[in-house]
Amino acid sequence: MIRPYKPADKPHLLRIFALNTPKYFDITEVQDFEAYLAQKAATYLTVEVDHIIVGGTGYYIHKKDNSGRITWIFFDPNYSGQGLGKQSVLYCLELLRKDKRVEKFIVTTSQLAYKFFEKFDYSITRIEKNYWGEGLDLYEMEKTNN
Repeated sequence: MIRPYKPADKPHLLRIFALNTPKYFDITEVQDFEAYLAQKAATYLTVEVDHIIVGGTGYYIHKKDNSGRITWIFFDPNYSGQGLGKQSVLYCLELLRKDKRVEKFIVTTSQLAYKFFEKFDYSITRIEKNYWGEGLDLYEMEKTNN
C-alpha cells in the first residue's frame, strides 16, 4: 500500500534509510532527507506491506522549470525485487501528470540506480562524479510528459 507520509513514520524510514547507507546513500544525506520531510512532508509517500513500513518516495513540482520530480525513493533491502519501486514510480508519475504545470519529469539518482529509471523512459542528461559523496555519482535524468 502506498499512502501519505505521517510524522510517526519518520523513525521507521530513518531505519530503512540507514539500511541503504553507504551503498546507495552517503551518510551525510540523512540530514537532507530529514530536511525534505520537514519542508515537503505533504509530498512524501510511505510504502507498506502487510502494515509494515518498508520504504517510501517523494515527489514535487520544481517551479523554476515546471518539472515533476521523484525523489528519496528507497526500500528495506529485504523487500527488493517485489515491484515496490516500480509501483511507487508509477504512482508518483500519475500524481504529477495530473498537474497541468508539469512539462517534463526529472529524477536525480546515482550510477547504482539509473538503469531502473531507464525502464520508465528517463534518459541521462548530466553526470557529475562524487556528487552525493565519495563514489556516488549524480545521474540527472529526464523524460517528457507523456
